[in-house]
Amino acid sequence: MEYKITTKSEEETIELAQNIESEKFPNLIICLEGDLGSGKTVFAKGFASALGIDEIITSPTFTLIKEYTNSEMPLYHMDFYRLDKSPEEIGLDEYYNKGGIVIIEWADVVRDYLPEERLDIRIVLLDEDTRIFVITPHGKKYIDLCEAVL
Repeated sequence: MEYKITTKSEEETIELAQNIESEKFPNLIICLEGDLGSGKTVFAKGFASALGIDEIITSPTFTLIKEYTNSEMPLYHMDFYRLDKSPEEIGLDEYYNKGGIVIIEWADVVRDYLPEERLDIRIVLLDEDTRIFVITPHGKKYIDLCEAVL
């Protein structure tokens, strides 16, 4: 099962992220895939804003993982575009059960290390403003989340 949502602006992408955030739960794993400039970080910004995080959200490309713990639920924002070590070396799987939310940009780089239950979001860039979000839930709670907000 997959869902397709088209957004035509950055604001609509943020709104989609905020809708998903409204059904958040501890240990929520969101895996983002898409070309450079497709909107992965914009989605993460919208989600973080809805969580009450007022820090500026940027892609953690050079630090790999940014932790935001001053909100209603911790957010672990990851970007593996430049990953040059094993996911085991950075303790990736430890984040899956910390009670927060994990958003992984470039999740395809660590596909073999992702949990079975998760929310995959592939972003297809059609033009400067238009994106198609192909959302695939893996596991009952992710299916329930999608049915509630999409």
